[in-house]
Amino acid sequence: MTWNQIFSTSVGKKITMSLTGIFLILFLVVHAGLNACIWAFDEGETFNKAAAFMGNNWVPRVLEIGLFGGLLLHIFQGYSLELANRSKRAVNYAIPYGNKGSKWYSRSMAILGTLLLMFLIMHIYQFWTPSRLGGMMGIEKLPEATYNGKEIHNLFYEMKEEFENPIIVVFYVLACASLGYHLAHGFQSAFRTLGVHNKRYSILLSSLGYGFSIFVPLIFALMPISFLFKLV
Repeated sequence: MTWNQIFSTSVGKKITMSLTGIFLILFLVVHAGLNACIWAFDEGETFNKAAAFMGNNWVPRVLEIGLFGGLLLHIFQGYSLELANRSKRAVNYAIPYGNKGSKWYSRSMAILGTLLLMFLIMHIYQFWTPSRLGGMMGIEKLPEATYNGKEIHNLFYEMKEEFENPIIVVFYVLACASLGYHLAHGFQSAFRTLGVHNKRYSILLSSLGYGFSIFVPLIFALMPISFLFKLV
């Protein structure tokens, strides 16, 4: 398959979606593990040190570039496929199958993806921008915390400040629910597109997919809830 086919054909777009989706799933595992550090109950020291390592080490920074590239490609190909599918479905089915043909969330990936995109823009603006670009172009810096005589960003304090607002917490929880449904279809779909679809692997991937789509979004949702109710 040529580069042109990868970006122009339906099969190529689906393969690109699958590969970038798996890459983003791996990122979610790392991000969920980092977020779980808030429950170390040490006033954010473990979390801040872990966040500082991810921000200052060259390996995560290089991977971060790949992450943004993969995310943008995933979004572009996703919308491209959705538009192509809509043009083919100009005439609706005479009999709507509903959930008998496919789950509602598999038919709503574009909507769920759009909600997640809105959340990502807000999340990047709240935390990534001041962490990486603080002090530039008038962007406010994150507060500092000192551990063993070394100053690092106090991202834990910033999260505590942001998640005192119930409206923001509700929005984050709804975004996590959207992520869960997005993963419920996307996890299995990514591997099926790459050819992992025989009976033995399908059952395993189905179980892993549904488990992942519940467990990881739940960790993300519990984070703002914990701050709101002073559990950390």
